[in-house]
Amino acid sequence: MREVQTSSKPLNNRAAAIAVGALLGLAVGLPGAAASEDEIQLRHKELLASTCFACHGVEGRRGEEVPALAGQSFRVLQAQLLAFRDDEVPDTTVMNRIAKGYTDEEIEALASYFSNLER
Repeated sequence: MREVQTSSKPLNNRAAAIAVGALLGLAVGLPGAAASEDEIQLRHKELLASTCFACHGVEGRRGEEVPALAGQSFRVLQAQLLAFRDDEVPDTTVMNRIAKGYTDEEIEALASYFSNLER
């Protein structure tokens, strides 16, 4: 059997700090790591909003051809999404079809997410 050589030198402070930081970083990112209720809700909202990113941009503002969502009033966003879903506005964009896939709670989450982004 072959013996494994180990170093008798202690890690210097910088190397130890890097090692501990790396381990903590891994632990925080593990699927089993506990997340707060606020973090879970934010992740859920981000997941829902990811459908909107292609047209409206990751930050909720893409340019002049597509309306900005970031920083808009919660009530306005919620009302507009409900109007799209319930065919209360003309079907001139893809929004009527997209909004049909959302529940009232999901529309509320989307309105909350985008209204809390900076303009």
